[in-house]
Amino acid sequence: MAPPTMKAWQYNSTHGSMEKNLHINDAAPQPVLHDDQILVQVHAIALNPVDYKVTEGPMPLRLIGSNLIPGLDFCGKVAKVGKKVDEFQIGEYVFGAKPGALANGCLAQYTAVDRNMLGRLPEGVKVEDAAGAGIVGLTGYQALAPNVKPGNKVFINGGSGGTGVYGIQIAKALGCHVTTTCSTPNIEFCKSVGADEVIDYKTTNIIETLSSKGKIFALAVDNVGSPPNLYKSSSSFLQPSGKFVQVGMTASISGIKQIGGNMLLPGFLGGGRNSYQMLVSKPSADAFRQLSEWMKEGKLRGVVDSVFEWEEAPQAYEKLKTGRARGKIVVRVPLDKEKERA
Repeated sequence: MAPPTMKAWQYNSTHGSMEKNLHINDAAPQPVLHDDQILVQVHAIALNPVDYKVTEGPMPLRLIGSNLIPGLDFCGKVAKVGKKVDEFQIGEYVFGAKPGALANGCLAQYTAVDRNMLGRLPEGVKVEDAAGAGIVGLTGYQALAPNVKPGNKVFINGGSGGTGVYGIQIAKALGCHVTTTCSTPNIEFCKSVGADEVIDYKTTNIIETLSSKGKIFALAVDNVGSPPNLYKSSSSFLQPSGKFVQVGMTASISGIKQIGGNMLLPGFLGGGRNSYQMLVSKPSADAFRQLSEWMKEGKLRGVVDSVFEWEEAPQAYEKLKTGRARGKIVVRVPLDKEKERA
């Protein structure tokens, strides 16, 4: 008996850019399901910069594999469960993510996911809205939840991108006052997802504005990596016990040097004085349960910039690379013998 197949977008080269090398394989093998995994019939995926940044970077593709399927974030229906899985049932809707799954992503009709990287989709939440919650929701939760308590003031650098949009909402769900940054056209957008105060980085010096408020912030979350001296200056606006969490950074040699300096240079030699963490998100069933609960309560909602059809996936990545998306870019996936959920 032949193994089951599926439609999938794949690529074997990034010459000229990843999206220019994408092609549809109508007979790609379905993923093999391990005992502690769930096979999800994907209905929609949301794009992330990491989908292409790793393979377009210095890492040779031959060291990663061939027939690579991009995509980390998804929403869909449980098709099968592994022998050790009892918390998810066939037929229920879920959202989730695949951390670092470069060779076996989710821009396909099916994807196999570890049990601790899934959340249950609440009734009334659209598949497209939840598709982008996985990586950014998990990242935002792990950046914020361990480091704040209700009533704290939080600074989020970069509020209008995918990570920022979820970070603002998670901080508000945790009972915090949120100050964020964005460009002039996105000020009202950031306020609409919960930001209490917005700093326009196009017209305002971020560090001077934050420092003028005094040492009032319990936490700073940097989704951008700019200005480059933000961490070194953070002792002027962070409480002495306050923490600086790095989430995003420019993908360049200067960005790598910046992170190295932030992590290794002591304060008395010109480095930052507050606690610093370069966040690497980790699988967490508890985090996904909380994200699902906040969705159910209406405290966390997906913000979709645009939705592309299956055949338009390369154009979706082109738009992602412009850096102008407000919220998530979503691609719909054609279903296998089923009608899409309304």
